[in-house]
Amino acid sequence: MSYLQEDGISKNRLNAIIAVGVLHAFLAYALISGLAVKAVKVITGPLEAVNIEEPAPPPEEAPPPPPKLEDIPPYVPPPDVVIETSAPPPPTISTQSTIATPEPPRVAPPAPPAPPPAPVIAGTAPVPVARTFAVSEDDYPDASRRAGEEGVTGIRVTIGVDGRVSQCTVVRPSGFPRLDERACQIAQRRWRFKPATENGKPVEATITRNYRWQLQEGRR
Repeated sequence: MSYLQEDGISKNRLNAIIAVGVLHAFLAYALISGLAVKAVKVITGPLEAVNIEEPAPPPEEAPPPPPKLEDIPPYVPPPDVVIETSAPPPPTISTQSTIATPEPPRVAPPAPPAPPPAPVIAGTAPVPVARTFAVSEDDYPDASRRAGEEGVTGIRVTIGVDGRVSQCTVVRPSGFPRLDERACQIAQRRWRFKPATENGKPVEATITRNYRWQLQEGRR
């Protein structure tokens, strides 16, 4: 086995390396001597310049003629018109004479007729069975006693055919509602009457009484 074979380089490969080296040397020489420039000129040949004519632009269209203006007649002012107006007539002032007319006599309207008198009932009035119209401090409401309330309460009561008070109305307030309410309560609870009679028969009757509410000096 040769030395080249021992290094692993074949003979063909060695020849290729030598050929590449010779080619590089030739190219270097050609560049230096200008041979390559001559070869390029021979290959490309002379260049010819060709003038290319551009088409002429189309002619511009002529602008349309301006519109013909109509003749405007000269301005003629209208004639002045004078309108004659008659002066308004002077205002008429009417004077009226005021004549004082006497007022008619005032006649007072006739007075209304007097109401007919109440019919007189033939009979007897209710008679109290016991004297139970007085009140004492025991009849006072507790709040009225503590407040020191005093006064007079007038009540109107209706006495039925049984002699008892069937209805009570305060006609003269004392100024203290508690005292007025207690007055009606006492009348309906205590008052007893012999009923009034008409033609011998018991009938209802109405009477009015006053309560005097008064505390003792020591309790005021």
